[in-house]
Amino acid sequence: MARNPERRILLADAGLRVLAAAGARGLTHRGVDAEAGVPTGTASNYYPSRAALLAGLAERIFDRMAPDPAVLADLGRREPSLALMTDYLRYIVERTTREPDLTRALFELRLEASRRPELRRALGDVLRRGYADDVAFHVAAGLPGGAFEVALLHYAVDGLLLDQLTTSVDAGFDVDQVVSALVSRLVGSAAG
Repeated sequence: MARNPERRILLADAGLRVLAAAGARGLTHRGVDAEAGVPTGTASNYYPSRAALLAGLAERIFDRMAPDPAVLADLGRREPSLALMTDYLRYIVERTTREPDLTRALFELRLEASRRPELRRALGDVLRRGYADDVAFHVAAGLPGGAFEVALLHYAVDGLLLDQLTTSVDAGFDVDQVVSALVSRLVGSAAG
């Protein structure tokens, strides 16, 4: 197996672009090679099977979508409040919509994982790690509620992102207004 970490990242990023543009059925090793501008067969050297390629994309997407530690530190220094939770959720929405194709690729991976047990395990590990990190931030910041409220926010934000980055119901509500309402209704009740 090839060991150049920079090349592995280049290929994974190219794979995420292909996945976002062509969907899981359009994701091939040759397509990744073409998108990355490398010789045919390169992606196969780094990701020898489709399962390995999909697992590599699942890992890379987590790296690319990870929050900025400096932003988390700034938020973590604030007094616990619903305003802090709202700003944290705003930050999640901002960083997941900054590169819409990346989030679309995540949707594609999640759909493909529903059909592929090996990807379900790999992607599930990545998603659970992200959820655990969010719960840890929530608890460390002293925010109201706990793991259940964070799960509710994950479910709600996933729906919001799906609507914003795919075919929308076009309800006409401002995303910031939606984020504020989600926090006040899903976490605010735990504060009382």
